[in-house]
Order: sequence, then structure tokens, then C-alpha cells
Amino acid sequence: MCGIIGYIGSQDAYPILIQGLRRLEYRGYDSAGVALARQDGSLAVYKARGKVDNLETVASARDTSGNAGIAHTRWATHGEPNDTNAHPHTSQSGRIAIVHNGTIENYAVLREALAQHGFTFKSETDTEVLAQLIEYVQNENHCDLVEAVREALLQVEGAYAIVVTEQGRPDRLIAARKSSPLVIGVGDDETFLASDATPIVGFTDQVVYLKDNELAIIERGKPLQIKSLDTDEPSDIDIQPLKMSVAQLEKGGYDAFMLKEIFEQPSTLLDCLRGRITDDCSRVVLSGVVENAERFLQAHRIVIVACGTSWHAALIGKRVIQELCKIPVEVEYASEFRYGNPMIGKNDIVIAISQSGETADTLAAIQLAREKGAWVYGICNVVGASIPRNTDSGTYIHVGPEIGVASTKAFTGQVTVLTLLALCAGQIRGTVSREKVREVAQALMKMPETIKEVLKLDGPIRQLSRMFTYAHNFLYLGRGYNYPTALEGALKLKEISYIHAEGYPAAEMKHGPIALIDREMPTVIIAPNDSLYDKIVSNVEQVKSRGGSVIAIVNPGNDKMERLADCCLEVPEVPECLTPIVSSIPLQLLAYYIAVNKGKDVDRPRNLAKSVTVE
Repeated sequence: MCGIIGYIGSQDAYPILIQGLRRLEYRGYDSAGVALARQDGSLAVYKARGKVDNLETVASARDTSGNAGIAHTRWATHGEPNDTNAHPHTSQSGRIAIVHNGTIENYAVLREALAQHGFTFKSETDTEVLAQLIEYVQNENHCDLVEAVREALLQVEGAYAIVVTEQGRPDRLIAARKSSPLVIGVGDDETFLASDATPIVGFTDQVVYLKDNELAIIERGKPLQIKSLDTDEPSDIDIQPLKMSVAQLEKGGYDAFMLKEIFEQPSTLLDCLRGRITDDCSRVVLSGVVENAERFLQAHRIVIVACGTSWHAALIGKRVIQELCKIPVEVEYASEFRYGNPMIGKNDIVIAISQSGETADTLAAIQLAREKGAWVYGICNVVGASIPRNTDSGTYIHVGPEIGVASTKAFTGQVTVLTLLALCAGQIRGTVSREKVREVAQALMKMPETIKEVLKLDGPIRQLSRMFTYAHNFLYLGRGYNYPTALEGALKLKEISYIHAEGYPAAEMKHGPIALIDREMPTVIIAPNDSLYDKIVSNVEQVKSRGGSVIAIVNPGNDKMERLADCCLEVPEVPECLTPIVSSIPLQLLAYYIAVNKGKDVDRPRNLAKSVTVE
């Protein structure tokens, strides 16, 4: 959560910082602020509650000069969203300014200790405590700011990515990270810092991903320095190419990033599949699986850990892996995994799924799994993120930057990669037939064109959405592979329209949710022509007999459902294990248009941020 951007160079810092904040606003938009280090040695701090537009309004009448600065857009953890709690935070003297992403777990103890030394606090945040602690250490030890930051962080418990600036030193920024991402962009006589790479795109294509427990010293006109927080010894600097374009970060004529990303899915799945299926569709090759074939041959069990939308993809992955690989699979919420005394051993594979690769709970689950001797496989989207750096092997989904907070293309990319993994591992284990591989592989290769057909439902769904804009509740039902699709459809509607929605296995409706069904509660049914089709027809009859209205996702020739449902949305028929990819897209569109009809900001839903980097 939260977005950090920093700059030092020869250009005016303020426009770069504001542009960076706009690109980072998907990480948090409760408040925003900027601190500018001017050449005369002064430090100017401007903050505002709400979106970056509000900060610009505040700063428009102020002096925004300076060639160095730090800025922040906030997703609130400690303290309500307001001007006072907004970052940057300053120390008591105003000499030090800091931006921070993460959670300082022992901030209350530190705050009490600092208060006993005469420090007072303006905000409710843990971040201000860190700013005050740095000043206290500097005053007590009569040391340079670099050493004060290092000593202060050694007293901190929790997660952080920070950038610090100081009055009188407009030529230097200091940064550090632990369990929260921070990227350094290396340009020509200028340097950028950010919580992810999006603000850096267009300025440089050379980046350094700061590692856990590292501290960076960025000084104008001097080489970048990175040190270990623990030992103060220099660290190797690994400069990597940044493969991201400005066009990927713009709406491209769409009204919202979410809508753009829904319509990008034909091309993003093509990128996801590229090079992973042979031309004749006889084999699937995932290097992370092939190079570790022995692991998959000897695996006793697979445990998948994930959160949110990634957890729904994991449920689909469980079914396809068990079907094609004949390995027992369990799916755990990453946030619950480490608190349940998991029984994990050396013959288990733990698969960790995260779009951002920075999800705090998933990273913690990875750490625990490795401590218990499991072999860990990561599936994520962001190249260079923490999860691929902390797993034994893995696969990128390669669907490009996802800016919309409500995940769309990452979900279909994750399901695609899990299916590829199941096919590849099944081939290695000899548990899947050549005919089955070819059938699914051919359907995957055709998936970009299949999705283009599905997207032709955009107009009908837009019209349909008007009928349901003012519903207070929705029920989503699916069976087999599409029970998780129902969960995902309900989540999309909740996230962006704030309508209460529940996803359920269709047969479980009789065990409680059927009591809710009436003429005021629409039910969305996912009913492809699969092995459970007749079962779900029976479930729809139960809904209709109680006066419920039904929207059905169906395949061509679906006469039974056509007679029952109030509205049918027809999607192409695909192999059963791929139906969640095809069926999820109408649900994405339905959620989007209902939210738009309600006047909601779909790219910035209240209380949500894209990447959950705190517990």
C-alpha cells in the first residue's frame, strides 16, 4: 500500500514528483504530500487530504522550486486520512522529512520512550515516530543522518520502505527497505526512487531493486551507494533493464484503467502464452517446472497460498492440478497460513500467487514454508518483485502493468499459468494423455480470439447493467471449476460498486442463502455446457420458483437455461478447465458498468489499494 516517489537531479523535482504520484495513486489515495529540498537549504512540505489533485491545489500558491524531493500518496493504516496524518512527516525540529510505506509494529513503545525525552507528536501515525526517532539518534550520537537512519532502523520492528531528506542537504536522499518494495531508477546525472517502477518509466530504463535490510545513499554527482543495514558493509549493485512503456501506464482512450485492462485480455493472454506451447500443441514447456522436474515427480502434496483475487485463481488451480497431475492440492489464504501451524515438509511444494509480488501476507507465508523445508514456486506479474526474488523457482504471468485496483487481466493470466503448470507437470509425471494436452493447449492458443468474441458482449452488458444498478444484494452461483469464478464475480461487484454480493457453490445455496432469494435479489449463474450443467439447471429452477431473477453465463445451444433465465449472456464453448477464463470476463464487465452507473470511481474504490504490502 501507499506510493513513494523521490527525485534528485538537475530538473525541477516538483513536476516529476506529482507525475509520479499520479501513476502511484492506485496504491493509495487517502492523502498526498511532497517535501522539496531547495538549494538554499530550506525544506518545504505541502500536504492535503484526498487525491493528488487536492495536493496540487494546495501547492499551486506556494513555492515549488527545488531539484530534489520526496512525495507520498497514502493508504491509511495508523490514523484517519487527513492533512496532519498525510506524509511526508517531519521531525520535531522540522529538520528531517520522511515518507514511509509499511507498518512500524513497535511504534507505540518508541513513541512513549521519545515522549519521555521531550518529543511531542502532531499526528497519529507510526511514520512520525520514525522521523522523531531518527532525529533523537542524530542528536544523541552527534552523527551524520546516514548513520542516524541506520541506527534508528535497527530499533524498529515491522516492515518499511522509507526515503529521508534533510534541511541543508539538497544534494542527498537516503532510502532503506525491509519487507516493503523500493526501486531506484538510475538516470543521467539524476536518480529516482519509487515503491514500484511505474513512476520511473519514461525517465530511465535502468533500475536497481533494493533488497531487504539494505540502505541506499543517493548523492548528487556521486555514484549510488548501497549498504547492509545490519553490517554497514557495501552491497553489490545489480542494475537491471526496465521493460515497461509509458503507453502501458495510460488509459489509451478508455474511460478507466479497469475497462482498458478488461479489453487488453486478448493481447495479454497472448503474451502470457508466448513460447510456452509448442507449435503443434503437443507439449507445454514452463522452464520453472521443466528445470525442477524431480520436485514435481517426488511431490507428496502442493499447497497454494494467495490472497483476494489470487486466492480465487488458486482454487481453480487446485482443481486443474489435481485433475491433470494427480497430486493432492490444498489452498490456503496466505493471511491465515502462518497462524495455523501448517504441516509442511521437504516433499511439499508451496505455490505462492500474487499479482504484485509484494503482498505482505504471501511473502510471510513463503518465509515460513521455506523455514519448514518446503520448495517454493512463485507466480506473479511484476518482474523483479519480492516474491520471485524469495522463491526457489517460478513463472511470470506477463500480462503487463495492472493499474486498476480491481484485478481483471491478472486473474485470467494467473488461471492460464496454473493451467500451463498443470499440463507441464502432468506430462512430467505421466498423468495426462497426449490427447488431453493437445485439446487444452489448442484451446489456450485460440483463447485470445475466443476472448475477442466474449468482449462483443460489452454493449448488451452495458444495457443489462441499468436494470440492476440499484440492487442492494447479488448472489453469484457456480459449480466445479466455476464456483471460484462465482467468488471472483462477487468480489468484483463488491470492490467497485459497494453492492453486497456473495459467491457460493450452487448446490450450497440450499443450505442457507436460498432464504435470501426474492424479487429484489438478482442471481448470477455460471452455467457452461460442462459435466455439471444439469445440476446447475436444477439450482436455477430453485431460484426461479422463489421469484428470483437470473442472469446466466451460458454456451451456444443452451436451450434449458434460455427458457429459465431472465437474461442469458452467451460465451464460446471451451474445455471445462478453461471455462473460468471465458466466464469471468462478462462478470468483470457487469461489475464495471454497474459501478459506473452508480457514479463510482472504479479505478479508486474507497478503502482499497492495489498492492497490500502491510498486514
